[in-house]
Amino acid sequence: MIDLVKESLWKQFGASIDMFKNAIESWPEEQWKADRRIFYMVYHTLFFLEYYLTFPPKDFAPRLPVAVTRKEDAPPGALDDLIPRKEYTRKELLEYLEACRTTCKKSIAALTVDSMAERWIEDPGNPKSRNYSKIELLMYNMRHVQHHAAQLNLLLRQQINEAPRWVSRAKDNF
Repeated sequence: MIDLVKESLWKQFGASIDMFKNAIESWPEEQWKADRRIFYMVYHTLFFLEYYLTFPPKDFAPRLPVAVTRKEDAPPGALDDLIPRKEYTRKELLEYLEACRTTCKKSIAALTVDSMAERWIEDPGNPKSRNYSKIELLMYNMRHVQHHAAQLNLLLRQQINEAPRWVSRAKDNF
């Protein structure tokens, strides 16, 4: 049964990542460079894709050489409001995506019945911080990626009346 769960989870998570990649690659170069919201949405999604794949979260160190600044009104320790000092190229972001995809695939392949129940606790000293089982966090992460893939596709439709097709399953097995 565990193999069926892992295969199904990867096929759907991989499809979400592939849809996100297709949306990134679909942006015309002139609009990619002109619309900074696209960069920030892509960066945000990849940053958190990697973050939510890090067990335990205190070990998180983004793959890109990130130097970040915090928005002035962000509470101490808030990751949601981090913004990069550098605007990475589409090529760098796509390489980041591939690294995250590989990490995700390996994380799912390594799941066991026991490890699915392991807790991912964002801030152990804060009872209000995120506290998920590993399996729930993987599903949460997949939803986050798909949410932003859908946003990018909506913006593509609005700006160029075109968007990539639906990806029903990741093509590769783990």
